[in-house]
Amino acid sequence: MLAPVWCGLPGDGRDRVVLAASIVSKSGKVLVSRQFVEMSRIRIEGLLAAFPKLIGTGKQHTYIETENVRYVYQPIEVLYLLLVTNKTSNILEDLETLRLLSKLVPEYSYSLDEEGISRHAFELIFAFDEVISLGHKENVTVAQVKQYCEMESHEEKLHKLVMQSKINETKDVMKRKASEIDKSKIDKNRGDKGGFGPLQSMGSGRIENSFSDLSISSSGTGFGSGSGFGLSSDVDSLSTKSKGRPTSSATAPPKGLGMKLGKSQRTNQFLESLKAEGEVILEDVQPKLSQSRTAAPPLTNPITLTVEEKLNVTLKRDGGVSNFDVQGTLSLQILNQEDGHIQVQVQTGENQAITFKTHPNMNKELFANEYILGLKDPNRPFPTGQASDAGGVGLLKWRMQSTDESMVPLTINCWPSSSGNETYVSIEYEASSMFDLRNVVISVPLPALREAPSVSQIDGEWRYDPRNSILEWSVLLIDNSNRSGSMEFVVPQADSSAFFPISVRFMATDTFGDLKVTNIIPLKGGNPPKYSQRTQLITENYQVV
Repeated sequence: MLAPVWCGLPGDGRDRVVLAASIVSKSGKVLVSRQFVEMSRIRIEGLLAAFPKLIGTGKQHTYIETENVRYVYQPIEVLYLLLVTNKTSNILEDLETLRLLSKLVPEYSYSLDEEGISRHAFELIFAFDEVISLGHKENVTVAQVKQYCEMESHEEKLHKLVMQSKINETKDVMKRKASEIDKSKIDKNRGDKGGFGPLQSMGSGRIENSFSDLSISSSGTGFGSGSGFGLSSDVDSLSTKSKGRPTSSATAPPKGLGMKLGKSQRTNQFLESLKAEGEVILEDVQPKLSQSRTAAPPLTNPITLTVEEKLNVTLKRDGGVSNFDVQGTLSLQILNQEDGHIQVQVQTGENQAITFKTHPNMNKELFANEYILGLKDPNRPFPTGQASDAGGVGLLKWRMQSTDESMVPLTINCWPSSSGNETYVSIEYEASSMFDLRNVVISVPLPALREAPSVSQIDGEWRYDPRNSILEWSVLLIDNSNRSGSMEFVVPQADSSAFFPISVRFMATDTFGDLKVTNIIPLKGGNPPKYSQRTQLITENYQVV
C-alpha cells in the first residue's frame, strides 16, 4: 500500500498564485502533493478528489475552473501532473510552470507509475520547491534545479570530518593504552623469568607484531588455533586440515581469569564506545600475550620456526602490475633453555629474484657457504622461554620485487556497464596455480545505496556492509577445483570509477621464497631436538586501482 506524501507551508494564500502542485492517478489517487499555503489535509484531499470528476472527454484544453480554484493539468502516461491555482493567476505563467515540472518529473523518477513516483516522492517535492517559491514561479531551468538539489553542504562535510577525527582519536587512544598494558605485562614476565638479556640484543623486539595475528595456538605466544598454516617436519595434522573448514582470524579470550589479564576497564570503555557508534572492533589489533597464554595449550615441540611472507600488490584495473613487493621473515622460538645451543640448516627455493639477509648477530659466512643459521658466538644460546616475543627471534629476512604479472597469485577483473537507470557489474577472479588460497575476501566499494545490491550470481558467499558501503565477496578455499570464479550484481546507475579501488585479502600455506628448515644441529652433541615449521603467506596491501 503506497501512502501519499503531503507537504505544506504556513501562511494564508491570498497573495499566492500556485496553491498546490500534485501528482495523482487517473482514478484520483494522490501520490505526491506539495502545498504552498496553509491548508488542511481534508481540504486538499477534497480538491484533488474532485478533479477526476471534472475532467471531460474530447476536450482539447488542459485547465478547469471552479467557483474557487483553477486546475491546470497535463497527462504523463497513466498519471496527471496538476497545479491548483487561484482564479486570479496568469494562465500563461501557470502553463509555463506546468511544462517545467513535467520535464523535472522524469529526471527524478524513471518509472512514471505509482510505485516509481512514490519511491522518489521526496526528491520530487524538493524539485517542486526549487521551481515554485511562495506560490510564484522561479526563473530557473531543469539543469539549475538538478544542480541546486544535488549541491553539497560544506557544513555537513565539516561535521563529518569532525566526527571522523573524534573516532580516529579515540581509536589511537585505545591502541596506545592497549600497547602500554601489553608492554608492561611483557616487562613483568621478563622480570619474573630472568635471564632474557640476549633477547633484546638479538633484536626480537624488532620483529613485527603481525605474528600475533597468526592463528595457530600451540604455545600461547600469539598464535590462534586452527589457522591455515602448513607444518613440515613431524607435525602433519595442520597441513591435512579439511579444506571446507573456515580459518579463524582471532582467538576469543576465555571468560573468568583470562579476562582479568586482558585490557583494563578504561580500555574496554573505549572499545564499547566505538562499538556503540557502529565501528567493527577486532580484538587482535594488539598482541595479547597473556590472553593467548590462557587460551592456547603449550607447544608439543620444543622448537618452532615460523616462515611468514607479506604481500604488497597494486594491480591496474585495465591490466598490468603497478607494484609487486614480497617481504619475508624466518623467526625462531625455543621453549627450553637446554635447547638453546643449536644451529638451523635451511634450504632455499630456486627463485633467483629473492635476496636474503641474515640478522646482524648471525654468522653470515656460515649461511653463505652452507645455508646454516648460527650465532657468531657458538657458546651463546638463543633466547628461550614462552614469555619471549610472540614472533620469536628473527634469524633471516628476504625481499622480492617484480613487474611480471605471471607472479601475481590472484587477479581481479571488474566490468561495470550501465543500462537504463541501473548499472550491472560483473567481477571475476583468476588464481595462479602456484598457491592454494584460503579465506579469500574481495571488497568492492559501492556508491551510497538505500538498500543492499541485488546479487544475481556468485561463486562463494557475499555480505553487504551498509556503513562503509562495501560489498564483500568471500571464498573459503581456492584450489585446482575453482581457479576462476565470478560474481554479478546490480545497483542503481553509477559511474564505473565508483567500484574502485578493490581490496583483496587472503592467506596461503606456501611462499614465494619456498624456504624450508631441513635440520636442527645441536652444538653440544646428542640427538637433534624435535621441531616444527609454520609457513604462511598473507596480504598486507593488495588492491586493484
